[in-house]
Amino acid sequence: MVRTSTGATPYLLVNGTEAVIPVEVKIPSLRIIQESELSNAEWVSRRIDQLAFNEENRMIDVCHGQLYRQRMTRAFHKRVRARNFEVGQLVLKRIFPHQDDYKGKFAPNWFIALL
Repeated sequence: MVRTSTGATPYLLVNGTEAVIPVEVKIPSLRIIQESELSNAEWVSRRIDQLAFNEENRMIDVCHGQLYRQRMTRAFHKRVRARNFEVGQLVLKRIFPHQDDYKGKFAPNWFIALL
């Protein structure tokens, strides 16, 4: 499955080629036919070229991932409103189970506190 964050499948990023499904082995695709007609030396040289090209693809995907992360951050920050609290202002305070103010599971989880 192609990931939105990288624009590629995880298998492609690791191996440099897309996965071969069992149906392609019985009913060969163009890629399988081309690979079967190569000699061992040609196949090895093409595989080395593929792996070198794979490094370039990984670097492109890293850049793509960084741009994706920036877009997600921008979209998140559009909805977030910055709030400045001052001393003496009333705020809701969360009560966690490990705090001293915790009074059991039926007690409220929040209370109003002064800053």
